[in-house]
Amino acid sequence: MARLLVLLAVCLLPALASALFSGKYFLLRGKVYCDTCRVGYETTATKYLPGSHVDLICRKRDQPEAITYKVSGVTDSTGEYKIPVGRDCGDDICDVVLVKSSDPECATPNSGRDRARVALTWNNGMVSSTRFANNLGFLLNVPLASCPQVLQQYQDTEGSY
Repeated sequence: MARLLVLLAVCLLPALASALFSGKYFLLRGKVYCDTCRVGYETTATKYLPGSHVDLICRKRDQPEAITYKVSGVTDSTGEYKIPVGRDCGDDICDVVLVKSSDPECATPNSGRDRARVALTWNNGMVSSTRFANNLGFLLNVPLASCPQVLQQYQDTEGSY
């Protein structure tokens, strides 16, 4: 009897889990910020940008020019976007990319922080349907005057302010 229960658990539980997750969507979450000190990372002076636009773009692994899935998102009042993804993109390479800043004074994409790779598949051991992308950033045209004091918190006095 115990062997039968173990056999059922080994055979049925994966099938039930697959059935449970099939047809479910993902919720992709992340934030868009303004790097007010132009240092390449978030600081205590960072401002999050409501109303900014991002795109989720998935491409075939063997044909990077072939887009397989694309959806747009806009950040809310806290600078966070939440993009529902209606399918498993496990065979694709997916990136969230900056499209447009809501602040004309902070509209230059920060190279290296202008896109984030995301895994949108059920075949990676994650149980949650929520996926988090690294935060994306734009650079402020003119750094804030308070940046030297802000950067002292991080012991970085060599910033480009």
